[in-house]
Amino acid sequence: MPGDAAKERGVESIASSLLSLAYRLFQPGLCPGDWAWATSMAGALIALFPVGTVVAVAVMRKFTGNRYHGGALAALIAFGLVGILLIPWLLITGVSSVFRAAFRGDPAGLSAQEFSALQQQYCWVGPQDEYLGGKQNVYETLFYPSGDMLAYSYYLGGLVALPLLVLLAVLLLARIAMRRGPKWPGRLLWASFVALVIASAGVEANTAVHLWLGFLPTTVLGVIPVALVGPPSWSTIENSDRRPERALEQEPPQQPVHVNPREPQTPPPPPPPPAKQYAPTSVAPTPEQPPEQPPRELAATPGPVPVPPGSAPVGNSRFRRVRRLGHGGFGTVWEAVDTQLGRTVALKIAHVPDRETEERMQREARALAALSHPNCVHVYDLVEEPDGLALVMEYLEGQPLAEVVDNGGPLDDVAAGRLWATMASALAAAHSKGVLHRDVKPSNVIIDPDGVAHLIDFGIARSKGDSNLTATGMMVGTPDYVAPETAAGAPASPASDAWQLAATVSYALSGHPPRGTRETPMAALMAAARAEPPTQLPRHSVHAKLLAASLDPQPRNRPTLNTVHREVEGWLSRAGTSTDGPVTKLVPRQQ
Repeated sequence: MPGDAAKERGVESIASSLLSLAYRLFQPGLCPGDWAWATSMAGALIALFPVGTVVAVAVMRKFTGNRYHGGALAALIAFGLVGILLIPWLLITGVSSVFRAAFRGDPAGLSAQEFSALQQQYCWVGPQDEYLGGKQNVYETLFYPSGDMLAYSYYLGGLVALPLLVLLAVLLLARIAMRRGPKWPGRLLWASFVALVIASAGVEANTAVHLWLGFLPTTVLGVIPVALVGPPSWSTIENSDRRPERALEQEPPQQPVHVNPREPQTPPPPPPPPAKQYAPTSVAPTPEQPPEQPPRELAATPGPVPVPPGSAPVGNSRFRRVRRLGHGGFGTVWEAVDTQLGRTVALKIAHVPDRETEERMQREARALAALSHPNCVHVYDLVEEPDGLALVMEYLEGQPLAEVVDNGGPLDDVAAGRLWATMASALAAAHSKGVLHRDVKPSNVIIDPDGVAHLIDFGIARSKGDSNLTATGMMVGTPDYVAPETAAGAPASPASDAWQLAATVSYALSGHPPRGTRETPMAALMAAARAEPPTQLPRHSVHAKLLAASLDPQPRNRPTLNTVHREVEGWLSRAGTSTDGPVTKLVPRQQ
């Protein structure tokens, strides 16, 4: 039909312009001929379209993250079909059509000088117009060989091995473009390239060999611009992964009600309360428990302390101390028995009952009372003991993570994944209440006899808006596990808690702090303040990449705790397990 002929002529015109450009750029005049090398240059130019397509996908993900529905998915499909399949296929077939026309004596848009150069002979290939446009196509060459095994091996390498190498490069490009997200959208890119290879079966075999020869270096070098674009930020991924809120709080449209003025009217029943929405890492209450109140800023409305100081008479303690469990910068922790309720508790008593210590203890009580998470220590009471203000907490039978690793060796990937996911969930729940821990480290993670991890010691926790009680100059945090920005004097944030948790998980996997061990605490603090890169990361762990991202010196580049929980939980699910399992199995200590 005339319309189809016009379209074919238009494609040939574009292809001849492309070939002329390639001929001017690269024609060394070596065997197998200047036009054969120009064809390879044309293949390199055509390969810019798939590479540019993958770069465009990487740029799109900078704004859409992992949102693969609606317009984003349609754009991704269009990118693959147009940039990797349609345009390269039209150009490849157009180049082949130009050489076929030249073999028949038609310049097909080439200049007289270029057309004359096509008829020159080089080495064993003969005239170039015959070599590039007068031989068998790809399908005939592969499935109907001439019987020359040497020539057939050459074509197998050029028509099968070269496209496979290009496919591997396209796979790598798609994988880099899909960083920090699911890998399945990359199939839309490399599947389009596979379709391009199959659709090119009608191209002249020698032309196809030289085109693929030019395709390969361009796609390999395309890794550089795709990598320079970089992955989407963790905040973008967090926003894209957040499910659309269900319109539960929207009232249904009111239907018109016809009222009879003679009948007595009764007020309509109040609408049911909206269903409780839980954060991805929060723990929903059981049906017997009342729903939790929505998160609030504790600094603005701190709420009452469980039992105000002074409620227990001085000198008449209700707690019988059994043994000392620990001694820290702000208090001594005892295992004690509540004689009134008959249960074992952990009793933390301040060293000096001054005003600053009392404020710190009250803040710890408020922080812990606001939390309800199975992996956070629970607070029971705040009382006045004969030797100071005392915080009554849940007693956890077990060992610190530091002792577990020192005695039993590093954890495996599954155990470390469970540890990371549960602790990330606990910290995210604390952050949703406006509470920062600020001292996450291996000694503040207790592993109970069932192997379940618990986060303890919110003794330096601080709610948003609380005054900074560091007038004494005491450093808040442990140098080996302190985030770079807090070591440099910046305020603590959820990102600094996430850094400390990642450092703790890195220790659990390797047995060393991520920056290594320094001779003195001051040296460790200086290393943290200088943001020295981690040197003791578990390189062979499946969590290595996520750990490296979580230990980034810039807080804005770190994944959020919700993202960490989702990524690790997803890996555990793919590994055939879940977070509901022991971090490690301990033998209960004999009393």
